[in-house]
Amino acid sequence: MPAAGAGLEGVVATTSKICFIDGNRGILSYFGYSIHTLAENASFEEVIYLLWNGKLPNRRELSELKSSLVAERDLPHEVTAFLRNVPKGSPPMDVLRTAVSMLSLHDALAGDNSERANVQKAVKLMARVATIVTSFDRLRNGKEVIPGDPGLGYAANFLATLSGKKPDDVMERVFDVALILHADHELNASTFAARVTAATLSDIYSAITSAIGALKGPLHGGANENVIRMLLSTKSPADAAEKAKNDLDKKVKIAGFGHRVYRVLDPRAIHLKRMSEELGKRTGHTDLYEKSARVEQTVHDLKNLNANVDFYSASTYYSLGIPVDLFTPIFAVSRMAGWTAHTLEQYRNNRLIRPRADYTGVPDGQKWTPLEERS
Repeated sequence: MPAAGAGLEGVVATTSKICFIDGNRGILSYFGYSIHTLAENASFEEVIYLLWNGKLPNRRELSELKSSLVAERDLPHEVTAFLRNVPKGSPPMDVLRTAVSMLSLHDALAGDNSERANVQKAVKLMARVATIVTSFDRLRNGKEVIPGDPGLGYAANFLATLSGKKPDDVMERVFDVALILHADHELNASTFAARVTAATLSDIYSAITSAIGALKGPLHGGANENVIRMLLSTKSPADAAEKAKNDLDKKVKIAGFGHRVYRVLDPRAIHLKRMSEELGKRTGHTDLYEKSARVEQTVHDLKNLNANVDFYSASTYYSLGIPVDLFTPIFAVSRMAGWTAHTLEQYRNNRLIRPRADYTGVPDGQKWTPLEERS
């Protein structure tokens, strides 16, 4: 059997209509809509609908989706009690993974794997993942949970229930676009994990829990946390550039650069870079943007590596006032749209995912040695 690329690189594992990537030309699209078109025109709710249904919603369909997300926002009391009583210092991704899994225990449709039931569960997951993240952060800081505002959109509600303050139009739009940019990315590790679990005909909650577990890994979802810590640890743009140079000299990987698929600039990074600069000026964090720009130029000059989606999302999230250890959970909030879309697609045309391994162990036919004769 011929060996696949390490990490299944270059291997086509399934067919999908959801997301298209051309890494050589820097193209990313959802159902044929360029990520640039969506970032410039769409709301996150429109993108959720697009990913689930393969088309943009009309006014009535968009209104119905927004109403459904509002209606399903509240958590079961038992899940809120869990968030209130998690051990102090619990990693947010561990809390999120456990809380999402708990949701299945309080859903009467959990064992119903019909299309209709799975769509309803996708709405619940999309609505409640944001509530889990914001509620956990407030409770761990000794604050009470803030109920969502039915008059606010998904992005504004998240920021408002996290901080207790309604965001202005610019901050709302920046976060809305950030959610759009992270909503899906084909068969990344977490999405593939979700599809593998769904392919066994396990329930959608199990599939999404698998995805969260994969996203938790620092090689997947945690890069932007490492980026912001690097930026905050340096004193100036020149200092940040020097640190990047020294790290490269020591062959230390710099978070936020390079990508398994893209050979040119990650198209999502274009928008995040612009938003990082704009938001930095509004919030007094221009130093983070300037450090980022110098590091980006240094790494490109020395290693010809481009920034990926994680690099400028770090300073963007920080300028929005989001705690650093919530960066990866927010990735999950956005990617829930893609995870659920892929899980629904997997159920609709399912085949058990069962790859093979290229065996590199000792030859078959080893001679048995009695226990008393073994050294």
